[in-house]
Amino acid sequence: MGQTTHHYLVFETASGFCGIAWNNVGITRFQLPTRSAEATERILLRRVPGAEPGAPTPEVAEAVAAVKRYFEGEETDFSSFKLDLGEQDPLVERIYAAARRVRWGQTTTYGNLAGELGAGPEAARDVGQAMAKNPVALIIPCHRVLAAGGKVGGFSAPGGSAAKIRMLELEGVHVEPPRPAQQSFGF
Repeated sequence: MGQTTHHYLVFETASGFCGIAWNNVGITRFQLPTRSAEATERILLRRVPGAEPGAPTPEVAEAVAAVKRYFEGEETDFSSFKLDLGEQDPLVERIYAAARRVRWGQTTTYGNLAGELGAGPEAARDVGQAMAKNPVALIIPCHRVLAAGGKVGGFSAPGGSAAKIRMLELEGVHVEPPRPAQQSFGF
């Protein structure tokens, strides 16, 4: 993400307020919906300190329009938007590229994604860590990557795994919510 100037925009969608940051190379950050513009801006600026509000470039404006369509339930493809994620480990770059190929309404697992990259099942943990650190969730659709057995797995965005489930449901994918960690006796 270099020393270039970052701009950002907070905007409203059908699911809440999102934020996007960019520089002259591409999109650098994306914030999934929160309940308020202030919360979105606070989270975004924590991740891109020094970013300034700005008028979006034509490509960023199209990304914003695509995000709005997505949260209205319209099939949307984010794979062509230019990103600037700074220096990344080559494996993480490959993981993100593979995740970007998972289309609307499809899911994969951490293990399957690792296998697609030619890595063994032990690399599933690397895939999970890359998804947890994804700076542009939705644009790199980490919500479509599930745990073994098609379980929801974690989700580090606001709302956690419930937000992941809602996003998948927008795409017509139904997964079981995670079971509570502790269950009561049924008597």
